[in-house]
Amino acid sequence: MKIQTLIAAVLLTTAGASFAQAPAPATPRVDQRQAHQQQRIDQGVASGQLAPRQAASLQREQNHIAVQEARAKSDGVVTTHERQQLVKAQNKASRHIKHQKHRRHHHHHHHAPV
Repeated sequence: MKIQTLIAAVLLTTAGASFAQAPAPATPRVDQRQAHQQQRIDQGVASGQLAPRQAASLQREQNHIAVQEARAKSDGVVTTHERQQLVKAQNKASRHIKHQKHRRHHHHHHHAPV
């Protein structure tokens, strides 16, 4: 009898846990674009188009977008406004990646010593 009670308690707990943790809303376009931008950064490092410092800065921007995405999903709903904000952040990051990759070729360290 005790074993049946234990099994019932475990089943109830498991069912409750799966019910409480509804799947996070999907943002496949955001995820796909994040993966693509990550590839662009990695490719820029591999080809020498991006210096480690530039890559680190771009990576921080990608991490920030990932945090924004997680925050948007945290309440179980990604609103139209939140999606627009994510797209806007990704557009900005994309421009930064493009600019940094091309900057390395056109500007040969004309920075004053720090």
